[in-house]
Amino acid sequence: MILLWDGPDSKTVDARAAAARPALTAHHGRRLPGAVARAWAAHRFGAPYLRDELLRRGVLVETLETATGWSNLVPLAAAVRTAISDAFVADGTRCVVQTHVSHVYETGASLYLTVIGEAGDDPLGRWGRAKEAASRAIVERGGTITHHHAVGVDHQAYLPDEVGELGIRLLRAAAGSVDPQAVMNPGKLFS
Repeated sequence: MILLWDGPDSKTVDARAAAARPALTAHHGRRLPGAVARAWAAHRFGAPYLRDELLRRGVLVETLETATGWSNLVPLAAAVRTAISDAFVADGTRCVVQTHVSHVYETGASLYLTVIGEAGDDPLGRWGRAKEAASRAIVERGGTITHHHAVGVDHQAYLPDEVGELGIRLLRAAAGSVDPQAVMNPGKLFS
């Protein structure tokens, strides 16, 4: 885990780091050179370029994320990994599913999953089937369908399972109130 602190001034940043130090020390955390965090920050957006090059070479690499409460984190991660792996096996191949926690909160954390497998003749179809299986597992196991990347068309079908009929009605009412002509992201949240 790489932890970075941010704030409006160095005094705030130093105070935040100092407040976290006892917990990090208790769990065998250690301070690394700032170059580690800078290297991560400099290359973190290179993944799409690597993904496209791997796809040209027959390797499918994709990601997805969810979030849930602390007590559900490990079971949800296992269920989603299994759903993705089973979807690849049903397609006649295997994959590797890597999982890490990308954001932590007082009540829970997000899971970020990276999937690597054979692209095959229909990589979009293969990923679509795996993503559908993962999305069903997320909803069935109490994760959020999207975390912080918004719902969009990929997750739209699963939103009612997460927020319920009342939640959809509330979202429609809010959208109708602030965007009665439906010009902001039409068809992205609900159809």
